[in-house]
Amino acid sequence: MEHALEPVARVIHAAIRAWSVAHGQASLPDWNEAPQWMKDSTYTSIKFVLDNPTADAGAQHVQWMDQRRAQGWTYGPVRDDDRKTHPMLVPFSELPIMEQKKDDLVSAIVKALV
Repeated sequence: MEHALEPVARVIHAAIRAWSVAHGQASLPDWNEAPQWMKDSTYTSIKFVLDNPTADAGAQHVQWMDQRRAQGWTYGPVRDDDRKTHPMLVPFSELPIMEQKKDDLVSAIVKALV
């Protein structure tokens, strides 16, 4: 299934990468250089949208947080992939607006392309 979703995953990854840069955040690596856990996260987000087409951005964020926590990530004021800390491991309502919109972006891309 992941192989079939790779074109969509690549578009989502590129969009999130561009969105981050446009909002002054550190860029994600290119898809071809992204670690497997990052690619797997994208596939999981795609599958969530496909399985839950009426879910809102808040539900998408909860799915993302559950995924991260299952991988051993915890809240930290700075994102650190090696230490597995992330500042966005907070309730959706506490996210900056641009982060909330990022969850909408993922859903919109999946719905447009699948």
